[in-house]
Amino acid sequence: YQWGGTTRSGMDCSAFTRAIVREAYGIELPRTSMQMFELGKNVKKRHLKPGDLVFFKDTYSGPGVSHVGIFVGDGRFAHASASRGGTITKLAHPYFVKRYTGARRVAR
Repeated sequence: YQWGGTTRSGMDCSAFTRAIVREAYGIELPRTSMQMFELGKNVKKRHLKPGDLVFFKDTYSGPGVSHVGIFVGDGRFAHASASRGGTITKLAHPYFVKRYTGARRVAR
């Protein structure tokens, strides 16, 4: 993990998300989590599908929408963690439950 990083030697959550979505779906996303939060359509948590983007506020990166990941199913999401690098975490993790902001589905 590297805040602001965009290469395989170090990337942040939005660069990680951009790389996965580009490779899996051929979609180019904007650079920041705040910009990504403006895309697609809103999705309620109970209707999440693999590939949906999930957003969090007030994380390690600062106030507002500051973290993004990709829902992978079974209540889990893939993201770049400041402490663990690329990882999969449960949406029910206490740290993320209180910071969950919403989800967006980008047309594929």
